[in-house]
Amino acid sequence: MNYNILSYLLYLPITICLTVWVANTLFKNGKVFLVDIFHGNEELSNSVNRLLLVGFYLINIGYAVYTLQIGSELYSIQLVIERLSLKIGAILLILGGMHFFNLLVFFKLRARAQR
Repeated sequence: MNYNILSYLLYLPITICLTVWVANTLFKNGKVFLVDIFHGNEELSNSVNRLLLVGFYLINIGYAVYTLQIGSELYSIQLVIERLSLKIGAILLILGGMHFFNLLVFFKLRARAQR
């Protein structure tokens, strides 16, 4: 029995849910930084925050879909779990990297705005 389709059906929803969760957390908590960076201009900070959110979704969900292909036949549930752990682990590392990149950008912008 080939379990590749099962792995696809598990991989995409898990990856999309993780991406949405991280994106929403960044969106909610990043607003304070952006308001400060833009000197209290909430309209501009909200607009930039929404644009960042869309970009975050496009990059991360796009990468998840791009790397959907498993590459080899999976003939057991053990192989499905092992392959999914590698693929989802890579997505989590990318989400973590994007999170720290966003923080770095926010702090650099904040430091520049305070000068």
